[in-house]
Amino acid sequence: MRSAMNTSPDGRAAAISLRGIDKRFGTVHANRAIDLDVAPGTIHGIVGENGAGKSTLMSILYGFYEADAGTVAIHGKTAAIRSSRDAIASGIGMVHQHFMLVEPFTVLENVMLGAEGGALLARGRDDIRARLKALARDYALEVDPDAVVGDLPVGLQQRVEILKALIRGADILILDEPTGVLTPEEADHLFRILRKLKEQEKTVLLITHKLREIMAVTDAVSVMRQGAMVAHLETKATSVEDIAEAMVGRRVLLKVDKTTRPAGESVLEARDLTVRDAKGIARLKSVSLSVRAGEIVGIAGVSGNGQSALLEALCGMRRPSSGTVLLKGAPLPADPALARRNGIAHVPEDRLRTGLVKAFEANENTILGHQDDAELGGLVSLSVDRVRRRARGQMEAYDIRPPDCRLKTANFSGGNQQKIVIAREVETDPDVLLVGQPTRGVDIGAIEFIHKRLIAMRDAGKAILIVSVELEEIFALADRILVMCAGEIVGERIPSETDEREIGLMMAGLSGTEDAA
Repeated sequence: MRSAMNTSPDGRAAAISLRGIDKRFGTVHANRAIDLDVAPGTIHGIVGENGAGKSTLMSILYGFYEADAGTVAIHGKTAAIRSSRDAIASGIGMVHQHFMLVEPFTVLENVMLGAEGGALLARGRDDIRARLKALARDYALEVDPDAVVGDLPVGLQQRVEILKALIRGADILILDEPTGVLTPEEADHLFRILRKLKEQEKTVLLITHKLREIMAVTDAVSVMRQGAMVAHLETKATSVEDIAEAMVGRRVLLKVDKTTRPAGESVLEARDLTVRDAKGIARLKSVSLSVRAGEIVGIAGVSGNGQSALLEALCGMRRPSSGTVLLKGAPLPADPALARRNGIAHVPEDRLRTGLVKAFEANENTILGHQDDAELGGLVSLSVDRVRRRARGQMEAYDIRPPDCRLKTANFSGGNQQKIVIAREVETDPDVLLVGQPTRGVDIGAIEFIHKRLIAMRDAGKAILIVSVELEEIFALADRILVMCAGEIVGERIPSETDEREIGLMMAGLSGTEDAA
């Protein structure tokens, strides 16, 4: 195993030292005799494929799980971490991928929860307010303490989570996929915060699938594969290619391989689509576009600028206030079941809210929306054996781990949940595929696999529309890029004739408007 420096140059004990950490869940061996040292005052990355055991290891460190074997030491002292309370007492804080906030409460009230300061709440509130002001100054964590959390954008909600940990005295901070829900600008600000934390001798553990972020912000990176720790690397002495190979166990194609090809006839069209929310606010404003056979159209835009409303209107989930959706030239009513029957498949942006039922087994999720398929026996005489056979085939084809179709979907990692949704929709062989955030929370090997599938569908003549906040992904996959801002399409570009800077300016509404074809 290649190894990086495990302690600080001045000889201080490791901030975190794990020895022989082992954990099983039934037949699943999630962690296999893990050893890990994290130097104090550093940013240390943890990477690995979906299901590699990263989240289990961090859950052991934060007290959600107890290891079956092994020891944990914090700053050189053995720590018995059997609960999150023990972890917090040891100076460990955690910012989860899905935030643990009470949305109707203010920032101040959320930060105070569990740290009220005794019976005199007013005194505790004043103390927390003063400490929030100091933390904002020291770590660039500015946020209005009286703002209602539910009204804040996700970037500011994440700051609240970091503030909660720091208020409780954390000098070790675990961040699980912290940029998965952030815009590029918010991610850049987060990295500035992390560097500030490092300057103040805080230790940061960063779990992420985005290897360019690892290269940009970490001092060292540890790689996990199939529950084992396979490499410890100094970031400055390695590369994205080397980390990806360690993660997957083979060389990974980091560049999408596709050829230029002419598109066919228009398959899906939107004409002057306007969508209003329950308050009458226009989320989509007179949008017109087309997606042709054999092409991928990428929608670029900062999250929340109408992309979700567009996808939902095109797949029939949301009825437009005005305008028309056309499929092969014929108007398509707002009916998702009808859209599916006519060859439109949809991978939703939020897999947990609209793509999966977490309490269902994996095999049950593989047929959502398709439970009346004749090959499964039809809705009246649905064959469980056929459903499970289909699920096993998809799990093998898409390398979904663990390959247990009877496992509850909530027990799969986020990336494997995403692959369950993508397998279900792609394997219906649709004429049109609508994809929201195709690789959100997905590891480098799975990204390569998903991208290859999408290109193969495009080459087979399918019409594909992709919404992604990852500009790199849009440039890699799209034949045409449409840019959205404030519910409108503000421009169209061919990827080879533009760059990320121009698209970024258009996303911010800082360039001229061009009609989409």
